[in-house]
Amino acid sequence: MSLYQNYFNQLKSAVSAAHRDISEIDLIAVSKKKPSSDIRKVIDQGHISYGENQIQEVENKWTDLKSEFTHLKLHFIGGIQSRKVKSIYAHCDVVHSLDRLKIVKMFSELETAQGLSREYFIQINTGDESQKSGVTLSEADKFISTCIENYNVKIIGLMCIPPFNDDPKKHFLMLSDMAKNFNLPALSMGMSNDFDVALKCGATHIRIGTKIFGERN
Repeated sequence: MSLYQNYFNQLKSAVSAAHRDISEIDLIAVSKKKPSSDIRKVIDQGHISYGENQIQEVENKWTDLKSEFTHLKLHFIGGIQSRKVKSIYAHCDVVHSLDRLKIVKMFSELETAQGLSREYFIQINTGDESQKSGVTLSEADKFISTCIENYNVKIIGLMCIPPFNDDPKKHFLMLSDMAKNFNLPALSMGMSNDFDVALKCGATHIRIGTKIFGERN
């Protein structure tokens, strides 16, 4: 049995334990640092959603893959530099990491100019960690409402990465409550080590790397 099939069985069990339906979950196979040959093996098993956190990798690997497999959906899950916005917009279908109005404005202007709609998450820094991307908790409500009301982008939900040494559950529940306040349907939360907790807290998009592709070099 492949790593992917093995993990998918784990996922189905975790979804069932959380009293959820597998159709509610978008499993994002995080292919960062993995070559196209490894990604193709997962594509061959029928998987559609993939995630990358560096635009250079997207440009190097996914231009060819997406032209060959036009049904694939590519998610950008890394921090966003303003000079990379245009390329992220051109290559990726979903962006998980909006955290500055300057960036939101740039995506909004691209959407207006090019008429190509993407989906967006706002990244919330639920642990208020100085070294981590994301909107701080004190600014979150204002930031979310400004994005929804003032910019031409489709905000579908919120994303977080809990602090490494903290209980992820409280961060996931915090994010879930925040999303409900703004009627946002999607929650991008949960990775290889805490996806089962995230599912119980309402995750709709989980980001899984090592359990699908193996350890990175």
